[in-house]
Amino acid sequence: MNKPVPSASTASEPAVSFQEVSEHQSGQRLDNFLLARLKGVPKSRIYRIIRKGEVRVNKKREKPDYKLQTGDLVRIPPVRVAAPNEQQPPGEALLALLEDAILYADDAIIIINKPAGLPVHGGTGVKVGLIEALRYRHPEAAGLELAHRLDKGTSGCLLLARQGKTLKNLGAQFRENTVHKTYHALVAGAWPEAITEVGAALKRQEAQGGERFVSVDTEGKKALTRFRILEMFAEASLVQARPVTGRTHQIRVHAQLAGHPIIGDEKYAEDDSNRHFAKLGIRRLCLHASELSLTHPETGKTLTVRAPYDSQFEQALAQLRMPAGD
Repeated sequence: MNKPVPSASTASEPAVSFQEVSEHQSGQRLDNFLLARLKGVPKSRIYRIIRKGEVRVNKKREKPDYKLQTGDLVRIPPVRVAAPNEQQPPGEALLALLEDAILYADDAIIIINKPAGLPVHGGTGVKVGLIEALRYRHPEAAGLELAHRLDKGTSGCLLLARQGKTLKNLGAQFRENTVHKTYHALVAGAWPEAITEVGAALKRQEAQGGERFVSVDTEGKKALTRFRILEMFAEASLVQARPVTGRTHQIRVHAQLAGHPIIGDEKYAEDDSNRHFAKLGIRRLCLHASELSLTHPETGKTLTVRAPYDSQFEQALAQLRMPAGD
């Protein structure tokens, strides 16, 4: 009697794997660790397998923001990973763009002026994100990791660590709120001088299909953003935003709560407002991480880096500065 031959799909089905955390991976968040290893798997799926307990660290459940330690054993469940021919290398144009966007680099960190529209991680429908492209460009930097994140549509200062010990140091600075971030945002309407800060607790939600958004919720995490007017226009305002806390979409939701959402924000601004500004040629999320100040993890000195606006942001400002009727 002939034995049944496994089908191609069965034969290629992924198996449970266990990975020990190396020294240069120490300090990395669990979700980032998985995203780097499960190429082609949607972020929503990553968070789902963590939430269901399919991912274990030292045989225990952990949250996505758990900081891995050297020697931790991570159980990774069977998840289909993109085939090698699906993992296309980044194009030369993207690599050149990122090299030109580097604002500061040494043996410990890289600070880059992230282009608007480029996600920091590859994911659903996106084969290559900023971190994958930089790792491809700098294969010698095996431990290169994001120290924090910016939304896909946001441009400006993005901090990366070259090794685990640096990532740990920076993570501690972010937790202790000693990293100071300054953003510039173009918002709809005339921002009131009386609104200098917005403090409202925020809670992350998950819409159908795995898309995440944030809402004001008294049961959420405390959040505070300080605002200052930089320039006023007939239909909009340029404001400075300094987040005291570091919640997801914090500036975007606090601006919406103030009644002046960020122009081009597809999640938190009204469609009619976005269509109006799109007719003026302003189609990007008008949020820019203009300045980053931190204690250098090796020298102990204060390092402050500023990122210039990109051409789209400059063009948006030029359009808004034009007299009515021109």
